[in-house]
Amino acid sequence: MQRGALLDAARTLLSEGGTEALTFPALAERTGLARSSVYEYFRSRAAVVEELCAVDFPVWAAEVEAAMERAATPEEKIEAYVRRQLALVGDRRHRAVVAISAGELDAGAREKIRAAHGGLIAMIVEALAALGHEQPRLAAMLLQGVVDAAVRRIELGAAEDPTDITEAAVAMALHGIHG
Repeated sequence: MQRGALLDAARTLLSEGGTEALTFPALAERTGLARSSVYEYFRSRAAVVEELCAVDFPVWAAEVEAAMERAATPEEKIEAYVRRQLALVGDRRHRAVVAISAGELDAGAREKIRAAHGGLIAMIVEALAALGHEQPRLAAMLLQGVVDAAVRRIELGAAEDPTDITEAAVAMALHGIHG
């Protein structure tokens, strides 16, 4: 139960203040635990980050996958892939994962994040292959780059409305620059 409270506090800290806000004293304060108690659950900030990724990223990916499964055609699957990821931008779990991804992490934590993103990219490869892409894995990585750029644009509070950013990303994913 305490571990869950610590992870929830970590999500809040990350979504409110980024990786700089994720400190053991702040976790202790948010949960009402002694700082030494936080160390009983996690040996480092990187360990907190790794556990958040292990817990939150699969939930996020499952939501994207479920949206894709409801789609009938490869084009609809691609659209669902883009839309669902961008719809999750406001979700606290997503904001935490974005903050984590941008932070200074140890090699182990970075590798876990890369592996999780690889699983997300793997979801869309089949739809891209069905559309006849000669290199569907490369196309999937580039498509994720479009999604990541749209996420950053939304997260930054860009001048464009998040809906407009989403529509532009979907158009780019489906029609390239001829959107």
